[in-house]
Amino acid sequence: MPDISEIPFWGLPQHERMAAFREMRRLDRPVFVRENHVPFIGGGPGYYALVRHADVTEASRNAGIFSSEPCSNSIPDMPRWLAVYFGSMINMDDPRHARLRRIVSRAFTPRVLSKMEEDLALAASEIVDEALRAGPGDFVQQVAARLPVRVICDMMGIPARYHETVLRRTNVILGNADKEYTGIDPDFSRLNVGRGLVKLLHAGHSLNRMAARLGAQRRKEPTGDLVSLLVNGEESLTPQELGSFFILLVVAGSETTRNAIAYGLKLLTDHPEQRQLLADDFDKHIGRACEEIVRYATPVIQFRRTLTQDHGIYKKGDKVLLFYNSANRDESVFKDPDVFDITRDPNPHVGFGGPGPHYCLGAHLARREMTVMFRELLTRMPDIRSVGEPDFLLSNFINGVKHLRYEW
Repeated sequence: MPDISEIPFWGLPQHERMAAFREMRRLDRPVFVRENHVPFIGGGPGYYALVRHADVTEASRNAGIFSSEPCSNSIPDMPRWLAVYFGSMINMDDPRHARLRRIVSRAFTPRVLSKMEEDLALAASEIVDEALRAGPGDFVQQVAARLPVRVICDMMGIPARYHETVLRRTNVILGNADKEYTGIDPDFSRLNVGRGLVKLLHAGHSLNRMAARLGAQRRKEPTGDLVSLLVNGEESLTPQELGSFFILLVVAGSETTRNAIAYGLKLLTDHPEQRQLLADDFDKHIGRACEEIVRYATPVIQFRRTLTQDHGIYKKGDKVLLFYNSANRDESVFKDPDVFDITRDPNPHVGFGGPGPHYCLGAHLARREMTVMFRELLTRMPDIRSVGEPDFLLSNFINGVKHLRYEW
């Protein structure tokens, strides 16, 4: 069985990776995987790979035992000099997590999101306008990446001239093992790891400072945007909390939705009968289509939890990784899990995280972005299709699409 801790495994074709997880689901207990020691960061003995839907949902619900502290977005414990930028609320348990989630949830209420409907539709229309003028090319760069980063930046009040900078920084943060984004070979030599960490720190610092400047401005002169809501009032974010939340928002809110949109076009191209079904009655099918795209693609591959006490086969301090990509193909939960079916019902996928306190706050926004973009594309480019295979991100964290050729 391939070693899922090694970077080369994540460069294998998708079907080979999913076959490895299928074999792991057939075992009678979670596999213990050795952990790589990362220069300048360290590492532990290893982690248990939770690959079944039942195990992932249990760990998600039971936050008291399966803790998000000290960190959930890194297999080795994150040192302070990284945590200052990337130690957001996803790396916290209650009550700290509950406090931050309560504050930032102001941006994701149904009332706030309903006000964004017209802005979302306008943004999607303008993006398709520009794509039509430019002609066939790279769907990720021309379409999929543009809507999510624009939405997040508009929410935060970041001027359009900085949108491209935000996108480049998020690419470095999530693509830190990918040579295209860093220019560095993805090995574990001290020199290359050090160079990669410098780029990671620079990207985190840049986004953090952008948020800090905005926060200082909005404390003096609130404008009603998201930053104004987060830094004013009885409960507000500190400058460090605002910076970490902004990085979380642009990374989770732009990267994952962009990948879902890119995968969506590829899946609808590869399954013309599903595409026709959606085109024939868009309003009837788009809701379930979005859920199926997220299930099938699973933009976030895994998150980590740490045991706070002995529990079953686990000992206090053990690490477990929740592999959402595998849980979403669990044969015991999903009939024909490798089949793309936009009518799938029920569809209890964990593509937005499992049930519990860390379920994605932006899930509804992601669904709305996918809906408005596919409506615009299928209306104005009714024969749009992907061409060839996607160029995938090399990552064990994000199931990313870097490039996807398309035409109409």
